Amino acid sequence: MTTESTETRPAWTVAEAKAKLSEILRLAEEEGPQRIGLRNSFVIVPERIWLEHEGPEPIPMGRWIVQNWPRGIEIELPDRRDPERDIPFAHLDEDDWSDE
Repeated sequence: MTTESTETRPAWTVAEAKAKLSEILRLAEEEGPQRIGLRNSFVIVPERIWLEHEGPEPIPMGRWIVQNWPRGIEIELPDRRDPERDIPFAHLDEDDWSDE
């Protein structure tokens, strides 16, 4: 196995990987991720580890709102066309929005 000077773990050359794929897969399972390639490096990891790091699928905002909307509580939503509707930030000017 050839080692790459900038990395602490050894990297397999592509030729070595072609010849020893079974060993690389076994080592990925037993010892952790295995790198293949010296210039363009690829990483071999067991699928279970990949899925753990990938995390859950993101939920679209609309679905999240529907799933987390309060149940059993009546919420009165104002009519957007109502001229008497309070506009919460109407009293602020442009200077109030700056971070400085």
